[in-house]
Amino acid sequence: MLRAARFAVTGYRCLQARSMSVSLQVSPGRCLYDEPLSVTVSGLNPGQEVTLQAALTDEGGETFTSLGRYRAGNHGELDLSRFPALEGGSYVGVEPEGPLWAMQPRTPHRRFIRKNVQAPLRLQFSLYEAHKPLGPLLATAAQDRAFMSEGVTRSPVREGRVRGSLFLPPGAGPYPAIIDLYGTGGGLVEYRASLLASHGFLTMALAYFDYDDLPKGFEGLHLSYFREAVEFLRCHPKVNNQEIGVIGISKGADLALSMATFLPGIKAVVSISGCNASSFASLNCDDFILPGLGFDVEKIKFTESGILDFSEAMNDTHDPANEKCLIPAEKSSAAFLFLAGLDDMNWPSAVYNKQIVSRLEEHGKEVEFYCYAGAGHLLEPPYFPLCRASNHKLLGAPILWGGQILGHTRAQEDAWQKIQSFFSKHLIPHNSLYSRL
Repeated sequence: MLRAARFAVTGYRCLQARSMSVSLQVSPGRCLYDEPLSVTVSGLNPGQEVTLQAALTDEGGETFTSLGRYRAGNHGELDLSRFPALEGGSYVGVEPEGPLWAMQPRTPHRRFIRKNVQAPLRLQFSLYEAHKPLGPLLATAAQDRAFMSEGVTRSPVREGRVRGSLFLPPGAGPYPAIIDLYGTGGGLVEYRASLLASHGFLTMALAYFDYDDLPKGFEGLHLSYFREAVEFLRCHPKVNNQEIGVIGISKGADLALSMATFLPGIKAVVSISGCNASSFASLNCDDFILPGLGFDVEKIKFTESGILDFSEAMNDTHDPANEKCLIPAEKSSAAFLFLAGLDDMNWPSAVYNKQIVSRLEEHGKEVEFYCYAGAGHLLEPPYFPLCRASNHKLLGAPILWGGQILGHTRAQEDAWQKIQSFFSKHLIPHNSLYSRL
């Protein structure tokens, strides 16, 4: 018995010494959320099997995690940019950012959203021995991922009726300017705007319902509210000219199209997973009303797990009876970028986009259109985890968004680069000092 006890103590000490020699490096220590991830490990045994866990906790207390199964190299090393993740984890293959985009919530139907963009997110990395079951903890590391780069400032906007927040890049300016709109979840969503500001665009995250003293619902939207927002931004002393860009996703996308169509000063529009009609609600445009495209309640379905499937419920935009709901974007002088996923299960955004792109091209407008296989409705900045379904605040029930994890991830990476290139091309004067920086 004494020998067994000594053996156990000796084994524990060997294991403790080995775990102390293992080093897990995550770099950089602090970066923007959309920057690449670098993870390396040293001090392992040759060919040793290990599991890397990444975890973060959002403001609501929800924890998102991913697991990567790996086998160390001949010298006990591991580098996620060169070594493939093995079967049995959250991702497979050589995927350096896999620990980020493969994260999933512990509670079903929770969407990853960052509300407080002024504080970075702390990512925790833990390296365990073995795969199944997890062995002892070998090493830990942490990384802070921020939504505002050094020098970016945020200020609330309460100008007339306009409510939102303004993000200014560092320096004296002037800057290319963008209005950022989200969808039927309402409120004020700032993480995309803050990241755009971190890449040099003066960006206003614009709320249009269910925020501050704005109406609780988006019925009865009036173009004059968005006109005020455009004029506020055009008159800002740090905006580089009188023409600005607008980016919108879902309902925010058709509002962006309407703004470019009926308001002056919009030079570039990005539509993400959008509709070519005024969706759900009419838009009051002073001397006329753009009717809202409705939906058929009988076409709403439910998945086996009780998730609301809205994918076939919207009224047909090809039906002549709904032609009056279509946004006549060909009247606009703006350039357009349309982004859509072929696995969008909220509504057929790819079909809507093809329809409006065809009409814009017929009128000789400048249009870019990218349709992504495997991408769902919620095309977010890079490395945001795929959310196939989540609870919708307005509906009070989980709704299906769609997307296949790898296709959606690749789409987000590509779309983010295209968005920045598009706005740079159309909002930055080519002869300006800013364009040469």
